[in-house]
Amino acid sequence: MTGGGLLVAGTTSDAGKSVVTAGICRWLVRQGVKVAPFKAQNMSLNSFVTREGAEIGRAQAMQAQACRVEPTALMNPVLLKPGGEQSSQVVLLGKPVGELSARGYHGGRQQKLLGTVLECLAELRGTYDAVICEGAGSPAEINLRRTDIVNMGIARNAGLPVLVVGDIDRGGVFASFFGTVALLSPEDQALVAGFLVNKFRGDVTLLEPGIDMLHGLTGRHTYGVLPFRHGLGIDEEDGLRVSLRGTVRESNVAPPVGEDVLRVAVCAIPLMSNFTDVDALAAEPGVVVRFVDRPEELADADLVVIPGTRGTVRALEWLRERGLAEAIGRRVAEGRPVLGICGGFQILGEHIEDEVESRRGHVEGLGILPVRVRFAREKTLTRPVGEALGEPVEGYEIHHGVADIAGGDAFISDDQGHSLDGCRVGQTWGTHWHGSLESDRFRRAFLREVAAAAGRRFVPAPDTSFAALREEQLDRLGDLIEQHADTDALWRLIESGAPQGLPFIPPGAPA
Repeated sequence: MTGGGLLVAGTTSDAGKSVVTAGICRWLVRQGVKVAPFKAQNMSLNSFVTREGAEIGRAQAMQAQACRVEPTALMNPVLLKPGGEQSSQVVLLGKPVGELSARGYHGGRQQKLLGTVLECLAELRGTYDAVICEGAGSPAEINLRRTDIVNMGIARNAGLPVLVVGDIDRGGVFASFFGTVALLSPEDQALVAGFLVNKFRGDVTLLEPGIDMLHGLTGRHTYGVLPFRHGLGIDEEDGLRVSLRGTVRESNVAPPVGEDVLRVAVCAIPLMSNFTDVDALAAEPGVVVRFVDRPEELADADLVVIPGTRGTVRALEWLRERGLAEAIGRRVAEGRPVLGICGGFQILGEHIEDEVESRRGHVEGLGILPVRVRFAREKTLTRPVGEALGEPVEGYEIHHGVADIAGGDAFISDDQGHSLDGCRVGQTWGTHWHGSLESDRFRRAFLREVAAAAGRRFVPAPDTSFAALREEQLDRLGDLIEQHADTDALWRLIESGAPQGLPFIPPGAPA
């Protein structure tokens, strides 16, 4: 028996599809429904490694957590990792299969993946009571409809009802809802069941006349109006959209435990990947995290983080061009803390041999850590555990670079004291492990070291649990759906599909 399903589409990118999908998943699982997330094709530099060693988008891993299930490659069969403006690495069922230009991918490869995508969705629907699917961009991208496998292409082939989410905080939401439907073919329109307004501020009664008129124009129900809430943008797809001047999150964090705050500057390098690594720092009371792109912005930082990147050599050049490399070198000479994660770790090394990612051959690194990196064609995808600073730590690895460490102290070791990963020289640290800062006891020990080196009277909060904070955020998403959406109508949609007899809105898709 095939389980129920729903496709959450959006009027635009960043309309809130990921968080709405997670919210619906958490609402359903609290009702006792066995539910799974699904996104056929994800373009993201933020990825995660499943327990079986498959790479998927972090948004789908977060949605699996909302469902209280382990993420698997079935939940995101196609992941595209941009390597520049013109090409992306294609990850199929969790493993990289090559690089393709946008033209090459949309010119034929994408459509060939439809069978694989549908098989993954069918397997999930055969296992779970419901599968909540997330679209990408807008379903009305008429230039891409012929080869679409993530929006109406998947909805048509799998018979999924479609809920269109619109971000009213951007303005123009009614025009966006109407225009989205009106640009679809009659067959596609028949699956668009209705709308969900996201990020509304103010008195909802002032919105009701517009909702009534939209129903009159389209014959479609609005399934809810979700109010604007701070701090719900967890595990976004695209690190390139992070504000270089803003904080990581707008969530409310308790005041500092000690007398000082700790300032963390994250270098906003090109093709930044897994910037979510610093979320656990931002969740700590008294830790202020900001993204920077100028050397003077490092001056008052107690810790500088060089994050992961899909373009290590390009990011290294960018640091030098901006004067940030020189500023980092001065920090190191002064004994001030620097942390490199994955690509950032590689950048801190002596040199890089890259015939895989940039194909630039021998490139000199910053020469701060005694590490030499060679890029292998096989990608390392693991979920390791170990110890660091006397505390347990776990993470996940996603990298082509293989590090040969010729000195310094071990950063992460096994329970026998044998080095597992990374390197430390003075107050400069490097590791390939993403997610290590989510290990609470290790994070607190690391921050105590940073504070001591920086001369700050900062004290980590003794009881901050990043996992618990993530659960609270997911519950808040579930609350939004439960309290502000028509959940009875949503469940009928998931169980029975789009209503019959929905009217066609002209002009429809161009011929």
